[in-house]
Amino acid sequence: MSQPTAVDDGTDNAAPKQENGKAPSAFDRFFEITRRGSTVSREIRGGVVTFFTMAYIVILNPLILGGENATDVSGQFLNPAQVGAVTGLTAGLMTALFGIFARMPFAIAAGLGINSFLAVSVVGQVTWAEAMGLVVINGVIIVLLGATGARTAIFRAVPQALKAAITVGIGLFIAFIGFVDSGFVTRTPGGPPVQLGDGGSIASVPTLVFLVTLVVIGILVARRVPGGILIGIVVGTVLAIVAQSILKLGPSFSDPGGWHMTIPELPTSIVTIPDFGLVGQFDLFGAFGRIGALAAVMLIFTLVFTNFFDAMGTMTGLAKNAGLAQKDGTFPRLRSAFVVEGAGAIIGGATSSSSATVYVDSAAGIGEGARTGLASLVTGGLFFLSMFLTPLTLVVPIEVGSAALVVVGAMMMAQVKEIKFTNFAVALPAFLTIVTMPLTYSIANGIGVGFISWALVNAAAGRARKVHWLLWVVAAGFLLYFVRGPIEALLGA
Repeated sequence: MSQPTAVDDGTDNAAPKQENGKAPSAFDRFFEITRRGSTVSREIRGGVVTFFTMAYIVILNPLILGGENATDVSGQFLNPAQVGAVTGLTAGLMTALFGIFARMPFAIAAGLGINSFLAVSVVGQVTWAEAMGLVVINGVIIVLLGATGARTAIFRAVPQALKAAITVGIGLFIAFIGFVDSGFVTRTPGGPPVQLGDGGSIASVPTLVFLVTLVVIGILVARRVPGGILIGIVVGTVLAIVAQSILKLGPSFSDPGGWHMTIPELPTSIVTIPDFGLVGQFDLFGAFGRIGALAAVMLIFTLVFTNFFDAMGTMTGLAKNAGLAQKDGTFPRLRSAFVVEGAGAIIGGATSSSSATVYVDSAAGIGEGARTGLASLVTGGLFFLSMFLTPLTLVVPIEVGSAALVVVGAMMMAQVKEIKFTNFAVALPAFLTIVTMPLTYSIANGIGVGFISWALVNAAAGRARKVHWLLWVVAAGFLLYFVRGPIEALLGA
């Protein structure tokens, strides 16, 4: 894979490559398509794959944030249809902006984890409008950290071995997500945390569709077939539609052998009219008056830490997987990427769709060959269309998208070669970073455990001076983040 010629906050002033004696077009130069060894068709394919791999968020976000299961302290809840509309709107807008300003093949949408935190932990204390106000404040803080260079400085202070471990951990994490979402592994009420299939059996039709899709994509990628991941998704979707037309399976919550999120059926209607009634429905400082300044600050602290480091780790892993990272782990337009990603939290709060952040699912498009912001424009455009074509987003079942995630997770494992496991001061923090992400379902948790263990182990080994002071500061912050529960209880927050 091609390597960038410069890293910025910034710009790349190297002379563009020429092809057949002709200089690339202004469009090509803007997105650096030729320079990064890509093509327009490859970028389009990658953008399409990323969309279909993460289109589930348009359906899943309303299930988490909307309806009576997420009633706030005043007894009010968000309209699921409105949540779906603003989820597509925010994802389309922020992904397109990321493609234009950061020019990297990363897609942005409502962050899983933060939306659950809001629905489960926050709105039991405040109203939805007040909760979204906290999300907006969180975004403003992240934008300021990105614009001032503080976020970039922290990024550069992270040792290369930890950056490689973050990439590997994300690979395992997204593969694990794929296994769980497909039903290949399931949680157990007792015994081991997870088990193979349902009671050790993987004979359900949706899981078999996942396995067939996984094998098809794996063979196509191994044979270096252009568009292998996209072709595999199409094949898997067709297989799922045929299976559903014959077997008439239901959803997994009512049918143990059913589909895990969406039922793959050809829609009877295609076009819907989105309702943007939630846009602007946020209360910036209402939470401070309702629960007090200390409690509100602790909630913002949690949001910032999760948002900040989850996105930073995701972008690290994606850039390395795309071959766009330098030796120190930085990548082109780093500061612009941090600022736009932070703005996603502001827009997500302002539209009541929850904080929007970079999605690790973008790795599927990168695996398809996406290397530039053009792929993000394609993904963003499809998210805009999804607001009007919601029934079509239900066609591709999550079992098919999960197969793409597992394949890409395997690709990201290649970064493990950069970690010197013969040096235990490196090996232990790297190992803890890698395993914590999938086991806790959190990229931020893996980064935090890695930072803390790196600082402590290297200090104890007599290498304290080699630990950047910023790493100590962040490690202390993570320690506070991990013990915030007792602190909140002690302070009465």
